[in-house]
Amino acid sequence: MAEIKKEFQVKGEDLIKKVKKLLHEGNIRRIIVKNEKGEVYLEVPLNIGVVGTILAPVWAALGALAAIAVSFRIEVIKKEPVKKTQKAKKATKSTKRKKTTKKK
Repeated sequence: MAEIKKEFQVKGEDLIKKVKKLLHEGNIRRIIVKNEKGEVYLEVPLNIGVVGTILAPVWAALGALAAIAVSFRIEVIKKEPVKKTQKAKKATKSTKRKKTTKKK
């Protein structure tokens, strides 16, 4: 599965808001927070099952980072969405399998 990388420039006070917004959009595999020079401050791998309580330490770290720096770059790595034609092919294959299975 292919990955898509995007990078955003944000100010310190907007860091947490932007990360929350990105997480809400979904399909994110990894978030990397860097300073203006590109040095990595925080790298968070994410799974589909990640919930708020697990992210609490991440929010605390982001809050601390926002307090010490003026500007950040957020690199987001998303998994590429499956195209509709690929979904249709998968659905057709599974339907064919169901039809060929005989009941005893």
